Amino acid sequence: MKGLRVRSRRLGAASVVIVLLALLLAACESTPGAIPPPEETRSASVDRSLTFGVFGTEKEVAAYESLVEVYNSLYDGAEMSVESYPSREVFMGTIRESGKVPDVFLASGRDLAWLEDNQVLQPVDSLLLERGVDFGDLYSRDAVLAFSADSRLQCMPVGISPMVMFYNTELIDFDTMEARGLPVPDDERVSWGFEVFTAAAEFASKPRRGTRAIHVAPTVENLAPFVYAGGGEVYDDATDPTSLAFSSEESRSALEVVLPVLRDPRLTLSDEQLRRHSPMEWFTRGKLAMIQGYRSDVPKLRRAPGLRFDVIASPSVDRSATVGELTGMCVSGGTDNVTAAADFLVHMTSSASLRSVASEGYLVPANLEVAVSTAFLQPGLAPDHAQVFTNAVRSIVLPPLIDDQSELELVVSESLDELLTAPILADLEALTTQIDEESRLVLDPEGLAAESAESESP
Repeated sequence: MKGLRVRSRRLGAASVVIVLLALLLAACESTPGAIPPPEETRSASVDRSLTFGVFGTEKEVAAYESLVEVYNSLYDGAEMSVESYPSREVFMGTIRESGKVPDVFLASGRDLAWLEDNQVLQPVDSLLLERGVDFGDLYSRDAVLAFSADSRLQCMPVGISPMVMFYNTELIDFDTMEARGLPVPDDERVSWGFEVFTAAAEFASKPRRGTRAIHVAPTVENLAPFVYAGGGEVYDDATDPTSLAFSSEESRSALEVVLPVLRDPRLTLSDEQLRRHSPMEWFTRGKLAMIQGYRSDVPKLRRAPGLRFDVIASPSVDRSATVGELTGMCVSGGTDNVTAAADFLVHMTSSASLRSVASEGYLVPANLEVAVSTAFLQPGLAPDHAQVFTNAVRSIVLPPLIDDQSELELVVSESLDELLTAPILADLEALTTQIDEESRLVLDPEGLAAESAESESP
């Protein structure tokens, strides 16, 4: 099996800011007085016939297309065209197969390692600083860190969506639970511990009504918040992993706490139920009380007839922790017109533009000004506690940069399924050791090959 390259985020968040500030000062010193105003970079003679690659639902794409129309109207002869794709997987698959990259494009943080390794990116820090874009307090430091490598900001952060818990407010009624003397979340109803989570699961699962409490998909991504929250680690190294770390003492201890609930057949969906409908379908039908998800799930849930839902943070065990989906806007290293591409990037990532995109309900803005605006919070629309998304950003644990997370998920899929769904979990230590060894096929193929050769030698 072909091994994947893992790249570390070589810069801490504070260091990223220091480097960007240094670039800003250099830009100021190179031009007497101050950074050139945007008008000086918007030359009418610049060829602006570039391409913009974007992925998402029809409404997400339409929001970006409307911003492109505004951009084209601002410049004489501007013909920025849109290349849209239904999903990130289709977009990246097209780039990998064709080798053709749009001049400016939306990218997932999951793909940053591959984009860097294949020299697809034009770092954007100096381009943005020359145009007066402020990175100081306006952007989430976690988002800046996620899109930084080799001491440069590779892409402009756009979205940072933590995985949270969606719950049906009719199946989990905290007021009723409190009246019955059951533990409930804090007064703001935005976070909870594992004891409260367990009580809510027991409360929501009613066999006579055909309701179940929780479904956690058997994937590294979906188990990670529980492992991290229990004080464990998902990878054996935060920057340059050679395997998963489910068999470590800390991670096994976390699993010993959470698995009795996550795999309880009274509380979870059965195999027969999963064959009939997906977990999301059970949730939208009002028969599943809780499901993990991201902000991008909100518009779909709003359309579900009769569904009443809200969000709350992933449950804490020893600490608060979760994982996240990150998106950034990048400039191709092969673009013929860096000036126009940079001007377009500034336009698309401005607060006004991001408010327009956030109003569609899919995006948690990395721009902190937009994240507290009504365009994102959308009072009067579900979920009532939209601030859970922005609060949970602080709890995101950034994974190492791996070329293709899907390949890692594939090699451990059967073992993770056994971990969460086997009728009897006989030996947790043996199974987690097996999961970690399987992960080395992706994370440390050279090490496995060397060990195999050594064992076969006389």
